[in-house]
Amino acid sequence: MPPVILFVGTGKVGKTTFIEKLIPELVKRGYRVATIKHTVHKTSFDQPEKDTARHVKAGSAATAIASPGEFVMIVPGGDMAVDEMVRHIGDDFDVIIAEGFKHEKGPKIEVHRREKGEALAGTLEGVVGVITDEQLNLSVKQFPLDDFKGVAEFIEENYIKPHRERVTLFVNNEIVQLSGFPEKMISNLLIAMTTSLKVEGNGEIKSIDISLRR
Repeated sequence: MPPVILFVGTGKVGKTTFIEKLIPELVKRGYRVATIKHTVHKTSFDQPEKDTARHVKAGSAATAIASPGEFVMIVPGGDMAVDEMVRHIGDDFDVIIAEGFKHEKGPKIEVHRREKGEALAGTLEGVVGVITDEQLNLSVKQFPLDDFKGVAEFIEENYIKPHRERVTLFVNNEIVQLSGFPEKMISNLLIAMTTSLKVEGNGEIKSIDISLRR
């Protein structure tokens, strides 16, 4: 899966504003970025009387609205873990920026302002950096509130580049963590098999998607 960076912090601290400026910095570097926003409020992208809502009510596990300008997928059910959301988003991205989800596992970057009280980084697991308007007594990397380029470079060097070449494996809907030899072995095998098929228009193989259902 693409690397997922969780942006956390107290309410009204500027997480969305920072992400809004960070995305263009990553895009300028040639990366495809996806985002996930967490909210405690119940939201709906559909109205009860609409056809898609009727599809869901009838038992559809997922439905989508397609229009000339956008494609919106609706997956009913309870709270999903970030990994499950990422699987629905797909693997065709270089990085996923998730706002919130401070209790999920994964690398977290906190947005902190002195006026909002103590930083979460001192007690929150997985914090790898803090965007702050004051110097904190912490061992993690710290960035000024307007250092969008610095944070983009930090994410690029530590998370995007090391995961540009990757294999994602799910077995019975559970992700299997791969590293080192198993990942390289599967990658080489898939490339060799695909090359041997001599599919017209293959060219340079940049991605292979395989799904098995039994």
